[in-house]
Amino acid sequence: MSKRVRTDGTKRPLTPLAQVLEEYLDSSGLGKGVERAEVVQRWPDLVGPQIAAVTQAESVSAEGVLRVRVATAPWAAELSLMTPRILARVNAGRQGRIHSIRWIAGPLDRKQGEA
Repeated sequence: MSKRVRTDGTKRPLTPLAQVLEEYLDSSGLGKGVERAEVVQRWPDLVGPQIAAVTQAESVSAEGVLRVRVATAPWAAELSLMTPRILARVNAGRQGRIHSIRWIAGPLDRKQGEA
């Protein structure tokens, strides 16, 4: 890697962009929010194919409330009973904690090719 010259004339190695971004997110407090938002994208992997087939994670609030659309009201009722187990799975190894899940019965907005 090339060296960058400091204002005092000394050289130091360039810092990888990923490291700079990670340090910024941690110092600004945005890292937890980014981790929370990642749950929406990773939802199918986190809950498995059976639950993913009838649900769609939509958003996460700043307070850590995950909003999930559920295909039918009976499924929403069933999943509400499973919330503690699902939260444990979603939060495993994560800094940005999801504190609760809001299950909303209604049609899923699936694009062609999605599960």
